[in-house]
Amino acid sequence: MEVSYKWLKEFIELPESPEEVGKLLTGTGLEVEAIDKIGPSGEPTQANGLEGVVIGEVLSCTKHPDADKLSLTTVDVGTGQPLPIVCGAPNVAAGQKVVVALVGATLHPTSGEPFQIKKAKIRGAVSEGMICAEDEIGLGTSHAGIIVLDPNTPAAQLPNGTPADQYFDVSPDYRISIGLTPNRIDAASHLGVARDLRAVLSRPLRWNSPDAFSVQNHDLTLDVRVDDTVACPRYTGLTISGLTVRESPDWLKQRLLSIGLNPINNIVDITNFVCHDLGQPLHAFDADKIAGGQVIVKTLPEGTPFVTLDGVERKLTATDLMICDAGKPMCIAGVFGGQFSGVTAQTTRIFLESAYFSPMSVRKTAQHHGLKTDASFRFERGTDPNMPVTALKRAALLIQEVAGSLNDQGTQHPGVISSDITDLYPAPVAPFRVPVRYRNVDRLIGIKIEYAEIHRILEALDIQVEGQTNDGFVAVVPPYRVDVTREADVIEEILRIYGLDNVPLSTNLSADSLSEFPKIDPDQWQSRVGQLMAANGFHEILTLSLTRPAYHDAIRASLPGTDVTLLNPLSEELSVMRQTLLFSSLETLVYNLNRRQKDLKLFEFGKVYHKTVTDSGTTKYVERMRLSVALTGNQQAESWLQKSQPVSFHDLSTAVQRILNLFRIRSFETQPADPNLFQYGLTYVVNKKPMVSLGLIKGKLTKLVDLKQPVFYADFDWSALIKAAGSKVRYQEVSRFPDVRRDLSLVLDKEITFEQISRLAYQTERKLLRSINTFDVFDGEQLGIGKKSYSVSFVLQDPAQTLTDATIDKTMQRLMSTFEKELGAVIRK
Repeated sequence: MEVSYKWLKEFIELPESPEEVGKLLTGTGLEVEAIDKIGPSGEPTQANGLEGVVIGEVLSCTKHPDADKLSLTTVDVGTGQPLPIVCGAPNVAAGQKVVVALVGATLHPTSGEPFQIKKAKIRGAVSEGMICAEDEIGLGTSHAGIIVLDPNTPAAQLPNGTPADQYFDVSPDYRISIGLTPNRIDAASHLGVARDLRAVLSRPLRWNSPDAFSVQNHDLTLDVRVDDTVACPRYTGLTISGLTVRESPDWLKQRLLSIGLNPINNIVDITNFVCHDLGQPLHAFDADKIAGGQVIVKTLPEGTPFVTLDGVERKLTATDLMICDAGKPMCIAGVFGGQFSGVTAQTTRIFLESAYFSPMSVRKTAQHHGLKTDASFRFERGTDPNMPVTALKRAALLIQEVAGSLNDQGTQHPGVISSDITDLYPAPVAPFRVPVRYRNVDRLIGIKIEYAEIHRILEALDIQVEGQTNDGFVAVVPPYRVDVTREADVIEEILRIYGLDNVPLSTNLSADSLSEFPKIDPDQWQSRVGQLMAANGFHEILTLSLTRPAYHDAIRASLPGTDVTLLNPLSEELSVMRQTLLFSSLETLVYNLNRRQKDLKLFEFGKVYHKTVTDSGTTKYVERMRLSVALTGNQQAESWLQKSQPVSFHDLSTAVQRILNLFRIRSFETQPADPNLFQYGLTYVVNKKPMVSLGLIKGKLTKLVDLKQPVFYADFDWSALIKAAGSKVRYQEVSRFPDVRRDLSLVLDKEITFEQISRLAYQTERKLLRSINTFDVFDGEQLGIGKKSYSVSFVLQDPAQTLTDATIDKTMQRLMSTFEKELGAVIRK
């Protein structure tokens, strides 16, 4: 739901900034999701008003000698020297009060990019400014002609040169987006939001029921009847005559645009305005289209056809509540109007409806027909049954003001209220009476709040306190608070206004009130990793802990200790406990390859064993859990859709990265993997301890098990992985400002790694550098002996503003200088 900051200030004094108001509303349970600065057109903007745009007067206007559609004008803008301005608008004329953009002003049009006004020559004529249309300054969408100010308004009497924002009152507004929960339909209006602010700020509302309402005559009295009082407990209406349907005044259009609604015409716009102002939907019917002078609220037979405002014919159900005249349906009650009974440009008399419909009835009808409107959104959650007459009067007064008839001289006469208010309310909805005990307030909130403060909060929320005793009271809840029907609901109201932040954290919690946080469970993590790997096409294996001594002899220099030898081995081949999962994985691969299963993706959780001799000469046996991942063959089976591709280091790296992401391990350093095991590869180091080594297994090791396919293998230290798990997740708002990519080609010594380039780049530029990536590596004789070329991309972004070319160039120059100085790089253009 959207509310306007300026609109809110009509209900309550708000010296607080929009951001402060947002925090207050979020604290009361109306979570503010976004606050956008908006211009007069309702679109988000960074501009402040209409700088450089003033009120001017056209002193002279003649045709351009060299252009039929251009006029040469002189305009007084209050500087003492009239400005020559070339104007292409067909409606420009001498004597008009107009809106003028001076040279140097930057305009923010309704659509398109901002542009600056410059002194120019147009067909040989000097032009020192621009006479503006409404779309050119963001005040609307019309480009039919320039804005001509009404000379009869007091604002038009302002002296020439007056800033235009004083005339239009277009100081920036702020659109506050509230994530309205279904239970808080009472806050689906500016009045509803202001009620919460009144309670939390202890300030009075400025709004009162309209008391200037009066009936001028009874020339258009209709017969109103409600046949289904269950679906329509209350129905009110009146008639207004002497109207002219036209475009709404600027103030009304801007109010609707500020919350994202498009203006339609003055009468429909008033009904939309009051809906978002007071939370009460209304509907206006063309009174001359109401047959028989009757308005009947009833249901119709199953299957009755009805054409709605969108031109779609719908088949009614027997439970759809309809607003009908003597012969036909006119509107689906509380949901959508009909095509043939609404207000048009020819309408001069209306019947204005304001009702309270059953939430169940409206919800059932809206869901059946798939219609979601502002009216149905409110009715199906429960509107205020005491609001219809108040909203009806407010809308009637506004329609009288903005939609009165015009005579031949263009003078407006107010509309005429031509009937008494019809108010059919046979069974008034009673308020909820909820007994509340003070001890339950203290128990549920956790602290003791003074009784006077409890009563103040409730009364500020329109909840009356009656029958007070030492033990409690009765809360009399108005029927518009459909979510407050139990004692716990009343206590929640007290707490959300008192402020959850004002409830201190307890320092006296006992073991039976707060359990200890569970320790990290390795078995649960093992299950999660297993599910992750299986979901990505891997198969889990389980192998023996016994292995051949010859395997260990081949990699003796890389083993952490000496072998644990069995005292009574079953065979010489299985006489030691394994110190690595590598050969268990390789043997499994061979077993499957011999059975024509060539594309394999395996993982294993298993323990490894070794022994060491301590300084004191005692033997220490070590048992550790490891996780291994092995890939060989193709990425996927061959198909008509794509050719088979052999697995690569990047496929293994992706699998490893998925596991690290599961453990929320985001940062690590890299170093070359053990050359005794890997032909090439990397070791990821976290907190100065190796976490995982991955790469292509050396050919001499695969030959030991008679394996002829390349194998990519990763070996995790499971204990280190578990220890690093559970780091906090930090959330950051996505930047609204674009990032920028710049590429460099660096010629470097072969020994220099990308890791060194990356680390040096982040050390040099900590604020703007978001990511760095290498997209090409070239090694050729033309580079020189011992040289290679990295093609590297740098992504820059400032979270607070759009980067300028000067800032980008300065940052890249600093990076290039660092690479040249620290790495001896040659920058290739």
